[in-house]
Amino acid sequence: MLEQALVVLAEAGGTAVVQAAGTDTWTGLRQAVARWFGRGNSEREQAELERLDRTAGELEVAGTTVAERVRIRQEAAWQARIESLLENLDAAERARAAADLRALLTRHTGQGAASSGPGGLAVSGSMDIRTDGGSVGVGVLNGDVHIDRPQVPDPSQG
Repeated sequence: MLEQALVVLAEAGGTAVVQAAGTDTWTGLRQAVARWFGRGNSEREQAELERLDRTAGELEVAGTTVAERVRIRQEAAWQARIESLLENLDAAERARAAADLRALLTRHTGQGAASSGPGGLAVSGSMDIRTDGGSVGVGVLNGDVHIDRPQVPDPSQG
């Protein structure tokens, strides 16, 4: 069983693979991930390139009704593959592989960067969503929430 930090790292790796597919960052990330999995074995690296291409293909052809399910399934599959590789390494190799994966993700996804699918908005940092007149603000949240009480209107405003 992996420690929580490595599970989170594997999750970030799975998410990065899926989010990069079909974007400008795909080629570089694809090569780096295949090299990371290959660990110096060119046959294993080639097999990973083919697996990554199948992932990108599945994501590309997924219709709008199943796209989210395909994305979730692919993220989970890549997370599981990363976890499996890490679990099968001794402690020193695992630490080195984890550091390599962190560096790879930082280099190819941008540290602190955020990305979103078509029609989405991604923010790395803080964002305020304000509504008025009884409207509703909606967003998907991955992080902390801080809700402030609304300001009391000036008595002259009714």
